[in-house]
Amino acid sequence: MTDTPAPRFIGSEIYRNSSYGGMHPLRVPRVPTVIDMLRALNWLAPGQYLTSPRAKPAALTVWHDPDYIDALQRAETEQAVSDTVRARYNLGTAANPVYPEVFRRPATAAGASFLAGELLRHGGVVHSPGGGTHHGMPDRANGFCYLNDAVLAMLSLRANGARRVAYVDIDAHHCDGVEYAFGDDPDTLLISVHEERRWPFTGALEDAGGGQVFNLPVPRGFNDSEMAAVRDRLILPRVAAFRPDAVVLQCGADAAEEDPLSRLALSNNAHWQIVAALGPLAPRYLVLGGGGYNPWSVGRLWTGIWAVLNGLQIPDRLPPAAERVLRGLEWRGHSRGRNPPEHWFTTLRDTPRPGEIRDEIDTRLRLLEAR
Repeated sequence: MTDTPAPRFIGSEIYRNSSYGGMHPLRVPRVPTVIDMLRALNWLAPGQYLTSPRAKPAALTVWHDPDYIDALQRAETEQAVSDTVRARYNLGTAANPVYPEVFRRPATAAGASFLAGELLRHGGVVHSPGGGTHHGMPDRANGFCYLNDAVLAMLSLRANGARRVAYVDIDAHHCDGVEYAFGDDPDTLLISVHEERRWPFTGALEDAGGGQVFNLPVPRGFNDSEMAAVRDRLILPRVAAFRPDAVVLQCGADAAEEDPLSRLALSNNAHWQIVAALGPLAPRYLVLGGGGYNPWSVGRLWTGIWAVLNGLQIPDRLPPAAERVLRGLEWRGHSRGRNPPEHWFTTLRDTPRPGEIRDEIDTRLRLLEAR
């Protein structure tokens, strides 16, 4: 028997100068910030950082429609789509624009997911912040997601020996693509905590899939105390009872209070506590990124995930090299980018945001606990 390797981080430089366009929410840097922060903090030991391969088109057809993959490649080559292609594949829209790396960038995230499954064959921990595109559908782009690397990661884990997979999603938006893929699979547990009455308007409390889907829509203002109750009453008991061979956590940062695309009120502590709590529940653990559209909050949150996965001490005050990374960020076109608060530059950890556990949260948890 070999010892379980240290956690691995899968990244790529393709994200550094890639943007969905000047006014798109994904115009902001995310993965490069995390990479630069980890290096500035000296948090990457030799061998921990791996460069993501780019998934080959044929590999993507394990779940995606070959005609759609062809259309996505043509969109990158031609940097345009016809009206017919736009209507058929949802490409070239405001949400899913054609941009220079429109195939290569999602194919790189997919390549990381395939690699993660292989790396975890014998157990371990992998962090892939470029992943988490949980809205992608087999035959079309959907919600900023051109491919569904979360689905591909779960298929890769299966191909590498993990029969039972628990997928937990704490993004502000429901994981409609993942539920489409695995909602009726008895060997997959799906838990999604997402803001109610927010796009894609799926993931109702009553939806149970084949019986192993647990959707918890939460109201705006969802706070750290409420997430702790969800963690302890829903997420951890269900995952533990399922006895998974692998856990996949989609750790979207858009549920943090400062994010422009949700109205939730979590601090990054809530995310990190779930990252820590899920780790012991399966021999294979993959943590993906996801949403997150404030460059400071997403960069700080995902950097902290790596600290949690490695048992590293999060400093009260960042060293100068890490502070320079955060001071170098820009958030053009958004009012909160004009005068960022000082703690966005100097700390990783948010001030906790506790609050009362509202009746609607308790009632919904009781309903899910009773299933």
